[in-house]
Amino acid sequence: MRCRVEESNHPVRFRDHSLSGAAKTLWVLFLVFLPFLAAFVYLIARGKGMTERSAAQQRRAQEQFAGYVQSVAVFDATAPTEKIARARELLDAGTIDQAELDRLKAKALA
Repeated sequence: MRCRVEESNHPVRFRDHSLSGAAKTLWVLFLVFLPFLAAFVYLIARGKGMTERSAAQQRRAQEQFAGYVQSVAVFDATAPTEKIARARELLDAGTIDQAELDRLKAKALA
């Protein structure tokens, strides 16, 4: 999974932009002094938001991947009759032999 790094003056980045800085500070202090209780409270109180952010990130990654696949995919829209005609021209020119023509015809019709 790729992580995008942004330059910032802040040493720690939080993914949840809906919490104020004071609330984030309280969560960190709570985690330092009562780590297990704080983790459970956070999961209960903020679990839905974590799920939504994770789902949004997954959607963006999927859209980016789909765009990449479409950009590198090669579509062969040539009709089989055109492929066979081109193979016949190559046979007439002496570039390929009859066995190769038969193989190309079978491939075009497959």
